[in-house]
Amino acid sequence: MKKILDIVIIFLLVYLIINLFNTDTSIEPKQEIVVNSIEKEYTIPASVKIEVENNRTEELKFNTCSDFNLRVSWNNITPSDSFCSDVTLDAWESYVIDYSGVYDKFLSTWNYVVTANLADKEYITTFEVENKWAFTKLFTTLVYAPVYNLLIFLIETFSSSLWWAIVSVTIIIRLILLWPQHKMMVSQRRLQALQPKIKEIQEQYKWNHQMLGMKMMELYKKEKVNPMGSCGFLIIQMPILLVIYNVILYIKDESHYYYIYNFLKDFDISSISYSFYWLDLLWSGWVAWLVLWLSIWIIQFIQIKLSLINNKTNTGNLVLEKKKWASDYSAMMPDTETMNKFMLYGMPAMVAVFTYSFPAWIGIYWWISTLFMIFQQLTVNKIIKKSKQNTL
Repeated sequence: MKKILDIVIIFLLVYLIINLFNTDTSIEPKQEIVVNSIEKEYTIPASVKIEVENNRTEELKFNTCSDFNLRVSWNNITPSDSFCSDVTLDAWESYVIDYSGVYDKFLSTWNYVVTANLADKEYITTFEVENKWAFTKLFTTLVYAPVYNLLIFLIETFSSSLWWAIVSVTIIIRLILLWPQHKMMVSQRRLQALQPKIKEIQEQYKWNHQMLGMKMMELYKKEKVNPMGSCGFLIIQMPILLVIYNVILYIKDESHYYYIYNFLKDFDISSISYSFYWLDLLWSGWVAWLVLWLSIWIIQFIQIKLSLINNKTNTGNLVLEKKKWASDYSAMMPDTETMNKFMLYGMPAMVAVFTYSFPAWIGIYWWISTLFMIFQQLTVNKIIKKSKQNTL
């Protein structure tokens, strides 16, 4: 053991000495000027961006047109005169040339070459433009582009105000999802009312999982309840929210003119206002976040409280025994009261944290959506209460 330890120590000492006296400086020095495409692959419509880094100790002057040559295959790309500008780049600074406004110059799928003549030297960078995948293209045509144009239409209608466009599109979405949301709420209340019967079946067939599943299905069928009904709305809503999120994130990207329908072509996307009084919809200070966070937590709590009102489980004289053995099915089932408490206190907190972590407009969207759900829940509660009175 001592010999092995000595060998290891000697090896480490030799390695240390070799590295200490190694004079090989093969690290490639950084170029004085670096020209790179921000991305190596773009999809149509391409928001091409070329970054220029000045790593010299003196300033660098260039023109975004005369000093840069873009070509695809053997054809040169010539932007309009309005795109051209003179740039003075101080030492150790960088500058991004944004070609989003001339996206129509990059509609051909091929390898593009950018040649920059800077400080009497030539710098070359390349990138590729390709088409979207078939599924992505279909999704963009059927979902993304219509939502994008709807928002642009609403923004134009409300004098370039993104605030009123978000309020309007939220109301439109809630009206479209009004019936699915109603069915979900009714199903959820009926499922909650069945908890005593469900627990009774679980206790009766806890040793026979196959029979338990059959009896549960029979109960759901008899009572016309869908146990997955409460999840359906979230499955529908989240993709819609993700699409709106991406649309708003890139709504001022000039390359998105590619998606604009002809009757909206005259709209100037640079005029879009992201602010509503003191609130910045794409970003927000901690005061605005705090107000949104608290208000959303409160209305979420109210909505969930309404969904659980007058829903205390009454099992009569039934004793639900929970065994310690892993084979006991009832021991693995979540307690209804615990789940209700989590929904009442945990879900509002989760939504509030979610709101705090994202731009303010998402909080506005969630706030209006929850307000809709509160009124729907009150309606559903009345319907359930009336149906109970009729059965008595």
